Amino acid sequence: MLALKAENISKQYRLGQVGTGTLTHDLNRFWHKVRGKEDPYLKIGESNDRSTKGSSEYVWSLQDINFEIEQGDAVGIIGRNGAGKSTLLKLLSKVTKPTTGKIYTNGRIASLLEVGTGFHPEMTGRENIFLNGAILGMTKKEITRKFDEIVDFSGVERYIDTPVKRYSSGMYVRLAFAVAAHLESEILIVDEVLAVGDADFQKKCLGKMGDVTKGEGRTILFVSHNMAAVKSLCNNGILLDKGSVVSTGNIIEVVNDYQKNSNLIQNYHSSGNISESIGNENIKILEFSIKSKNTELVTISSEIVGKIVFYNVRENINLDCTIELLTFEEIPVFHTGCILSENKDSKKGIYTLDFAIPSGLLNAGNYYFKVIFGENQRYALYINEQICSFEIMNESSSSNSSILPGIIRPNLNFQINYEPQL
Repeated sequence: MLALKAENISKQYRLGQVGTGTLTHDLNRFWHKVRGKEDPYLKIGESNDRSTKGSSEYVWSLQDINFEIEQGDAVGIIGRNGAGKSTLLKLLSKVTKPTTGKIYTNGRIASLLEVGTGFHPEMTGRENIFLNGAILGMTKKEITRKFDEIVDFSGVERYIDTPVKRYSSGMYVRLAFAVAAHLESEILIVDEVLAVGDADFQKKCLGKMGDVTKGEGRTILFVSHNMAAVKSLCNNGILLDKGSVVSTGNIIEVVNDYQKNSNLIQNYHSSGNISESIGNENIKILEFSIKSKNTELVTISSEIVGKIVFYNVRENINLDCTIELLTFEEIPVFHTGCILSENKDSKKGIYTLDFAIPSGLLNAGNYYFKVIFGENQRYALYINEQICSFEIMNESSSSNSSILPGIIRPNLNFQINYEPQL
C-alpha cells in the first residue's frame, strides 16, 4: 500500500524582498488564468545553484519530482546543501504548496522540520504537548494515553510545567521529537533537527525511529547529512541535486551514488593566474593535491603524500594553516596544522606545504579535506570546506566491496605467545 506519492511536483520561489514589485506579476498571472493560459512565470527561472549568481529573479527549488513510498518504508532523503531536501519535506508536510504537481498521502502526517515547530513559547511543556497533538489531528484521549511516555522519553519532566520559551534548544528539540514520534501518525517526517541534541539523545532518537518503522509499520522520511545514520535506519533513499531527483532505490546504492557524484574537487590545481584561483583577498590556493607515494592507486598500505601551494597577501602577521580530514559521512578523522610565521613576519608571496599520512593508518573509503588559513590561530583568513577528495582502495582486490568497520585500519603487529598447560 502506498503511503506517499509525488507526481510532477515543482516549487518556484521569487528572489528579493517580499512584497516588492509583485502586483504586476500577480495581475499578469490573473490575466493569463482568465484567458485559460499557463502561468507565464513557470516558463522562466533557473535551477537553485547557490554557487553561481544567476540572472533570473525566479529559481526552481524543486523541479519535476516523482516518487512513490510504500507504507512501512524508511526513506532517507540525501543531497548537498541547496539540493531541495528541506523544501521537499515542507511540501510533503503541507507547510507550503507545490507550484505545480500533486502530492497524494495515505494517513496522518507528523513532521519535525525545525526546532520547536508548532510550539507556543508562552505555553508550558505540558500545554504544548496537547497543542501539538491537536495540530497533528490527535484526540485529547489519545494524547493523554501517551503523555507519560512522551515526557519520559524527552527527559524534561522537571520542566514540564515551565513555559517552553525558557527551554534550551536541546530541551526544545527533545520534547518536539518525543511528541512527533509517540503520537499515532502513519507518516513521520524528520529534518536534520537531531543535530541539536547530544550524542546520547541522537542515538535514542534513531532507536525510536527504527522501532517506529520495524515494530509499528509506520512510514519515515528522514533528511540527514550523516550517511552512517541514514544507512542504519533507512531501507530506501532519494538523492536530490539542484532540485531534481538523481537517484532512487536501495539506500546503499543511493548513498554510493551520492558519494561518487559529490562534486568535490579532486587534486585541485589552479588553471589560470593567481587572481583566478580559488580563495579571497587574503589567500589564493594554487594547488591542493593528494597521491600515493609509491603506487598509482591509493590503497590501505600506501603512504599518502599531500601538497598545498598558496599565495599569501597578508604581510607581517602570525600566519597558520590547518587541515581537517573527514569521511564522506562527515565524520572528522583528524584536525592538524602548522604555524608558518611566529614573529609577525609573514611575507607576501607563494608558500608550499608538504605533508604525509603514514601507511596502514586509514581504512578503505572516501575522504575529503577542509583547509583553514588563520591569523594568530584565532582569526580565519580563508576557509575552504571541500578542497580535495580522494578514495583509499582495499589492497587485496583494489575495490571497496568489503570494507571493514571503522575509520582507521592500523597494523597492530600482534605478538603471539603460547604456553601449553599439562
